Amino acid sequence: MKYVIIAILVFFHVSTMHAECIEGDCANGQGILTLPGGQKYVGEFKDDKKNGQGVYTWPNGQKYIGEYKDDEMNGQGILTLSSGQKYAGEFKDDKLNGKGTCLYPDGRKYIGEFRDYKRNGQGTLTLPNGQKYVGEFKDNKKNGQGAYSWPNGQKYIGEFKDDMNNGQGILILANGEKYIGEFKDDEMNGQGTYTWPSGQKYVGEFKDGEMVDREKDN
Repeated sequence: MKYVIIAILVFFHVSTMHAECIEGDCANGQGILTLPGGQKYVGEFKDDKKNGQGVYTWPNGQKYIGEYKDDEMNGQGILTLSSGQKYAGEFKDDKLNGKGTCLYPDGRKYIGEFRDYKRNGQGTLTLPNGQKYVGEFKDNKKNGQGAYSWPNGQKYIGEFKDDMNNGQGILILANGEKYIGEFKDDEMNGQGTYTWPSGQKYVGEFKDGEMVDREKDN
């Protein structure tokens, strides 16, 4: 999403040099501004710049509806891409910054914080298959503390790094089995405790998801 939006904004700023006001007051007031590439802005102007509420459309169907300040998207707005991806939330300096909701064409939904186009901060990402992550993000990836759940009841609560379980965490399986301990690259790695519904327990070392010593301790 980042690179698509960057391309849109670069094209927009380059093209405004040859813009034409076809209706209204495009200096101070309401007006309609058209660009050679087929883009159009309908909305408020102040000091020869887009300021206030406005609608900016592209020939390919992309559209921004929302607030502007000094020719840039600033404040609350809705940006819809030609791919069907849609963002509704806060903008700052022509970028997705602040809290918002992003709907993806594949059915994913993210509600949370953005910084410089990317998911950064606290948020909730829901997948079309029912899986859900609630926690911290950094540069569009799961990083920090969070909880990931599956429709069958399986759940992981703990640390994430680069979209994978890394660090201390708790994994609860749908069948009631439970692991508490260290993870690395989505696998049980390091020291941990594995408990069965029967009450049997293994305390020791794990490597690549396997118990190093398979003997269970009661």
